Amino acid sequence: SKLIMITAHRRENLGEPMKNMFKAINRIINEHPKVKAIYPIHMNPIVRKVADEVLGSNDRIRIVEPLEVVDFHNFLNASHMIVTDSGGIQEEAPSLGKPVLVMRDTTERPEGVEAGTLKLVGTEEEVIYKAFKDLLVNQESYDSMSKATNPYGDGFASKYIVDIILDQLK
Repeated sequence: SKLIMITAHRRENLGEPMKNMFKAINRIINEHPKVKAIYPIHMNPIVRKVADEVLGSNDRIRIVEPLEVVDFHNFLNASHMIVTDSGGIQEEAPSLGKPVLVMRDTTERPEGVEAGTLKLVGTEEEVIYKAFKDLLVNQESYDSMSKATNPYGDGFASKYIVDIILDQLK
């Protein structure tokens, strides 16, 4: 089975945009029996209400309380892909080789879009649905995003810094 990580909480997406996002996710999960999702839900009562209305009855979407950072990253790592409107995850997921569908019209991380690790899909149900489905059924699309070069580095920044400091101390 394939695990999908969901995060959604942005103020600009409250109301119809969020409902559209959740409808697209629900459709995909319903159409693909081997796909499951986990959604560590935001504390905002408006987010919770919409999530419960649209996703609450789907037994393959686990809506859970916010996770501790280690648990969250373990789930990110175990996920096949991520659908989010969050900013930080756009930087974290490419380090793990996970495609990210960004449910927003803009991002503060355009380098991820340019590198191919992120795809802006907006908040229209059909656009999200098609992009999500493409990553599930089209291995070439999935590989293109999951194997794209991480624009945020290779994870060894601290080693490089230590090496430079040690070199300066010689």
